[in-house]
This record gives sequence, structure tokens and C-alpha cells, in this order.
Amino acid sequence: MALHISAVLFLGVIVFVLVRKAGLTVWHAVICVLLGFYLAGSQMAPSIRSCGDSVADMLAGMSF
Repeated sequence: MALHISAVLFLGVIVFVLVRKAGLTVWHAVICVLLGFYLAGSQMAPSIRSCGDSVADMLAGMSF
């Protein structure tokens, strides 16, 4: 659960920075959020979650 909250906060910060600095408009961000909601309710959701979990596990296993 903590990983998902961290990912949401991280992606939220990225979107905020893109809106402020990179010319992403608020409407583009809203469309991205809507796409995320529709993807979460689709048949692709388990595959997307599995991919995200795999990437998180890979990053957690790295030593710096």
C-alpha cells in the first residue's frame, strides 16, 4: 500500500512540474487522469499493475 501511495505522489509531482514548467496544460493533465481511470477499469489493469510491481521490485533490489 505504501508503494502505491508513493507512486501516486511521485507521478503527481511530475504532472505538477510538467504543468508549471514544460507547457503541459491543465486540460492535458485532466485527460491523462481520465485515461488512467479508464485503464484501471479495463482488462489491461492486472498487466499494468504487474509491470509496475516488477519495476518497483527491480528498483528495490538495486544497491547504490
